[in-house]
Amino acid sequence: MSFGVWLLMSSIPFEQQRAIALVDCNNFYASCERLFQPQLSNRPIVVLSNNDGCIVARSNEAKALGIGMGTPLFKVKDEIKKYRIAVFSSNYTLYGDLSKRVMDTLKTFTPNVEVYSIDESFLDLAGFEHHNLQQYGEVMRKTVMQWTGIPVSIGIGSTKTLAKTANHLSKKSPTHNGVLNLNAVHDLTAVLESVAIQDVWGIGRRWSDRLHQMGIHTARQLRDADTNDLKKRFNVILARTSQELRGIPCIELEEEQPDRQQIISSRSFGERIEQIHPLQQALSHFVSRAAAKLRKQHLQARHISVFIQTSPHSKDPVTDPYYKNSQSTRLSTPSDNTGELIQHALQLLEQIYQPGHRYLRAGIMLSDLTPYAQRQGDLFAPVVQKSDNNPLMQALDNINQKMGVGTLRYASEGFGGHWQMRQSRKSPRYTTRWDELAVVR
Repeated sequence: MSFGVWLLMSSIPFEQQRAIALVDCNNFYASCERLFQPQLSNRPIVVLSNNDGCIVARSNEAKALGIGMGTPLFKVKDEIKKYRIAVFSSNYTLYGDLSKRVMDTLKTFTPNVEVYSIDESFLDLAGFEHHNLQQYGEVMRKTVMQWTGIPVSIGIGSTKTLAKTANHLSKKSPTHNGVLNLNAVHDLTAVLESVAIQDVWGIGRRWSDRLHQMGIHTARQLRDADTNDLKKRFNVILARTSQELRGIPCIELEEEQPDRQQIISSRSFGERIEQIHPLQQALSHFVSRAAAKLRKQHLQARHISVFIQTSPHSKDPVTDPYYKNSQSTRLSTPSDNTGELIQHALQLLEQIYQPGHRYLRAGIMLSDLTPYAQRQGDLFAPVVQKSDNNPLMQALDNINQKMGVGTLRYASEGFGGHWQMRQSRKSPRYTTRWDELAVVR
């Protein structure tokens, strides 16, 4: 049975029910790269992980060639040359800015939006029931494409899980025009029977293997399973998924992002590091980025951790032994002051650094995060000015926001070095740097 048979005509009335849309950017990283290079239209594209190691994003054309997610770049060099596959380093500045533009566009269609990830958002369409939601979704999709240049797919359902399922199906058939409204489907059972259990939102490989052993192979079978049994065998999350497939909302939209529990900033180095000085520069840079995120979210950290490690895949464990260590400290009062946090990080580094190793990776973690309004001071500590009223940090953030990240920095960060990532194939930051704007000839 085709999907067209399942869909109701817009002129046929159906029972009004809650409507949630899931908007997903198609092959987002690859679409961002193609946006400013139209000559790449219909050409396969892959985007690489940090240090240009593995493939983390693929266009449809690259997927059709059998290029797998997570494949190391060196393993597909022949295919890249044979099929003229365009290869890019990750350009997170560009992706983040285009993501914001997409999300801002979606907010013009409904005030209730949950930004779920860099390329996905849930939209609460309550109050739009009198609209033809299929047509409304098509207008939304066309507008996002016109305003941002990013193609999206839209799924609509009465719960978040059904919206996710609709989004998955909307990509499988061109007859949907990239939009599928499951609220307007006559026989939802037939639709869910066509969805494999591993394609249901939140069902990973381990759960799908266990569900197969129980004889549950499709979304329809999971919907009809006993929720108490699912709760006993798995947990309440899978039981909620089953309920959501029945159209019973169990997972609400989160329009306001909850406060983070921790912020991690780490990276693998472009080259192995043997001296402590470049490690100090790298950690200072990581702290600077993390502290800026703290201030942006009006949070402060009471706990900071530092870790360093060498490669676990050394060719000679005798001359290049594996070493990994970490250390942490608790601040007397929460802080988001970059200088103060860098000082703590460098002190922790001195405690765990050992000469004679070739370090591959390092990072920091800020945890025990507290909102400004809930900050509790130390009775015996010197009076410290609140960070949300700290002129130095305000000036640092304002200048970097206006002139570009890293324009103003602490001296301990240095000005580049061997610890920087390899990004030999990175495209320009077209939308956030004046000196990297696209040039029309």
